Amino acid sequence: MARRADLLSALSVLLLLPPLLRAGDPHPTEGRLTNSCLQARRKCQANPTCNAAYHHLSSCASSVSTPSPAEEPSVPVDCVEAAQHLRNSSLMSCTCHRRMKNQTACLDIYWTVHAARSLGDYDLDVSPYEDTVTRKPWKLDISKLSILKPDSDLCLKFAMLCTLNDKCDRLRMAYGEACSSGPHCRRPACLQQLRAFFEKAPEPHAQGLLLCPCAPSDLGCGQRRRNTIAPSCALPPGTPNCLELRRLCHADRLCRSRLADFQTHCHPMDILGTCATEQSRCLQAYMGLIGTDMTPNFISNVNASVALSCTCRGSGNLQEECERLEESFSHNPCLKQKPCFEATALDALSLLLHTDLDSAPKFLIAGHP
Repeated sequence: MARRADLLSALSVLLLLPPLLRAGDPHPTEGRLTNSCLQARRKCQANPTCNAAYHHLSSCASSVSTPSPAEEPSVPVDCVEAAQHLRNSSLMSCTCHRRMKNQTACLDIYWTVHAARSLGDYDLDVSPYEDTVTRKPWKLDISKLSILKPDSDLCLKFAMLCTLNDKCDRLRMAYGEACSSGPHCRRPACLQQLRAFFEKAPEPHAQGLLLCPCAPSDLGCGQRRRNTIAPSCALPPGTPNCLELRRLCHADRLCRSRLADFQTHCHPMDILGTCATEQSRCLQAYMGLIGTDMTPNFISNVNASVALSCTCRGSGNLQEECERLEESFSHNPCLKQKPCFEATALDALSLLLHTDLDSAPKFLIAGHP
């Protein structure tokens, strides 16, 4: 009881921030997706021609070669013909959601029907995820951060809020145990638990922990933010080549899906750095990469710059290709908008505190999202 009272005391200043309107539920069930690949597959099974073409494409997966970035993919003619039989099928426009049940099965269907068209595409795959962000644009005054000074370590406060939420605390403890450094570190289990946290924890809690804003002079806050994903275990040992990381990612359908989602929504459209979609969607796609082979992280304790844990040394004639990949994280204007990071974290905070002030302590203790 004393521990919880101390936490609530530390959080009292957060209650000064006025709550926003509740956001819509951004995580639809399969039935609420516009065209789930699971639904499309069931429709296809009812049609003999469609079903036969789909099964043939499934067998094509091992026949389609994966070339180097400079080469064209080699696709057998019969696989292309099978894909053509599906042109008018709802499978060709089906999508998934990264928090849906049976996500792996959904993605398997998506990449099966897209294999002949896009396997080996090292530039921009089309995201398999439906854009389901329903929140209105954030209407936050960033100057409200001044309310929290001098006790401005928002990362610590978001960690406390997670501790007070049963589901967030349970998932965070699970990845903390799996990602503990030293001889107990099991990287595959660590990555799996990290994915589980960012997929299942209430999104405002996950956003707040990962994207909490820190003052440049607050090294403790910056270090806490960098350590959110347990980098000593989650990041690859040594410093692999960035193209090798991407090769590993493309061999895994979940990682490839998350990378395609990031490329779709965090792609600068022009020299001015205009993003392909709204920045909140880009940051959601960025969070989706946590727990994959392409896990990025903050590079220091003093700023919000992020990067992959890899190098382009030894890339030979693929040096430019490698640098484009690396810079899509380290020099991506869609990720360098400081107000966007702050607004994302503060929006999460507003959702967590969307309740009457009198009932706030009870609301938090109850562990509701």
